[in-house]
Amino acid sequence: MTAWTATFNGVGSYTDLFTGSYIPYPLDEVAIDFEVQGPSESNPDQVDVLLAACRKENVDIREDALEIASLTTKVVDVEAYALERAYALIEPQLDSQGEELVVAIVDIGATMTTLSVLAGGKTVYTREQIFGGKQLTEEIQRRYGLSLEEAGLAKKQGGLPDDYESEVLTPFREAVVQQVARALQFFFGASQYNAVDYVVLAGGTASIQVLTEMVEEKTGTPTMVANPFADMAVGSRVNASALSNDAPSLMIACGLAMRSFD
Repeated sequence: MTAWTATFNGVGSYTDLFTGSYIPYPLDEVAIDFEVQGPSESNPDQVDVLLAACRKENVDIREDALEIASLTTKVVDVEAYALERAYALIEPQLDSQGEELVVAIVDIGATMTTLSVLAGGKTVYTREQIFGGKQLTEEIQRRYGLSLEEAGLAKKQGGLPDDYESEVLTPFREAVVQQVARALQFFFGASQYNAVDYVVLAGGTASIQVLTEMVEEKTGTPTMVANPFADMAVGSRVNASALSNDAPSLMIACGLAMRSFD
């Protein structure tokens, strides 16, 4: 689940902490949590606090879904921090590793693209853009007169007309590349960084052929597709090929599974 996050120094009253510019909605409409990060580097008499908040309705719909399955909700996590945990699974796959490595993970979901930038394995920036693989599915549906379900299946399994590559897929690839480049420019403009060491593509759209090469050419940055299962042993009952194809879209799921519930 996505949420607003902010890190700031000092702890005042409850009202001061959770109102003002940090939360853009009334408190009775918001689910809030926070974590003390430790002493502030700028003032040892204060502490750094990580604040996470989102609309309550976003929590409620997830709790309702679990209740239907006769499950009890224990934790609702923030996607950016699930990605941060899952990054530990792909960091060994990078050609160079180090505490100061700056990595941009671009998770391209069905309707939302999320950029998470990690420095030394810690999230320093997140940004969401309304853009995702559903746009390709809907264009296939419109152009070829298919249902949404048929278009989604054809996108994954193939069998579309000969003009699909040039008329539909190539323009979509170019749009993805533009979204990635734009997200990185927003990051550079809002931070002290002017470059990243790697771009990691995640989400279902990341599996589209030659997309990695196009992003790398556009950004001038080494680019790879996320595979959190690369160094895991796979059971004999698991379809290894299907798992490899779906791996980029399971980054957040892996991060959720890695969470400690202590």
